[in-house]
Amino acid sequence: MPEGFLSSEEYDEQAHRLYNDGDYDAALEMLKEGLALYPNAVELYVGMGYARLAREEYAWARHAFERAAVLDPAHEDALVGLGETLLRFGERETALRHFRQVAEMGFDDDIELMLTMGRALYRAAMYGDCRDIFAKAAASRPDSAEAAASLGYALHRLGDDVGAGRQIRRALRLDADLYEARVYLGHLLYDRGDWEGSLREFERVPPQEHWDPLAVWRLMELKRTLWHMESGDPRLTPWESRLRDLEELDDPIDRLLADVEARMGAHDPDGYFDPSQLELFEAAAKEDEERVIRTADGYLLRGDWHEIVRQMRDQAGFRHESVSDYMRRMAERWHEEFGIEVPFVDPEAFLRAAVEAGLIRLEVEE
Repeated sequence: MPEGFLSSEEYDEQAHRLYNDGDYDAALEMLKEGLALYPNAVELYVGMGYARLAREEYAWARHAFERAAVLDPAHEDALVGLGETLLRFGERETALRHFRQVAEMGFDDDIELMLTMGRALYRAAMYGDCRDIFAKAAASRPDSAEAAASLGYALHRLGDDVGAGRQIRRALRLDADLYEARVYLGHLLYDRGDWEGSLREFERVPPQEHWDPLAVWRLMELKRTLWHMESGDPRLTPWESRLRDLEELDDPIDRLLADVEARMGAHDPDGYFDPSQLELFEAAAKEDEERVIRTADGYLLRGDWHEIVRQMRDQAGFRHESVSDYMRRMAERWHEEFGIEVPFVDPEAFLRAAVEAGLIRLEVEE
């Protein structure tokens, strides 16, 4: 090999640095260059798989991870990456087999691998499976705040609010600056009606570390209610400024694309859009008109069916979910709590069924 070429390890290290800096395009180019010289370098294929995942190029990511797994069938990162990618295609059982294989190979005490697998299952709404993985991670590494907090999030999704609160508090005892967990705890306390406790948790997160607009909004409302503050009170200024900053980050183009994606995905419970349904989608869009829904918390939401569900999702603090995922999760929760079947393939059917069940109320404005 002529002098001047980097080794495969050096290509991997440089690509990894670029990836960590968020420069996925440059990382991908670095990996392509490395693979041109070292076509059997497993680590470079694994790196390419994760770079493709970050760019949401799932088919290419799958190809890269599969190539790595062929070169080294026992490579733990390749198996985890392949499992994570397969979840994007709905191949849940195959993904779980890869994750179990990694654990059986003795990596069940590798906290980073366990958290990666658990988070992939969490994103796929496989809450029972991710709870089991997070529980193992928390047991093997009782000093890990991330593992404890992740277990708490999974327990909350499974309806165990007491267990969720216990684990999240444990995480905060381990790392008081784990702000995501503190905001999550604030929401749990708010939903439970513990206003003072909720405000205390929200306030312990510095304004610039708040990334959830709902948390900031709830914090200000609690201050106004509990401390009898009026609008314009200087003590609210930092929070009002932060809320404006977060709202400015909400790009209207992103909202438009997200709404189109949600509308298209709403016809399929798995979120996949069938091009043959385009006429149905266009027809539904023409029929949209403003309606008013009052939630169980007393909030009034206005808009078409899709917009109202989106507002419900955002107000509940789950902006990271697609509208279809939010409807599915709420339908499952209502079924568990009340034994009510609520369809979740379409926002109109979802909301009408919730109204008929008395879970929300359709308002008539004069």
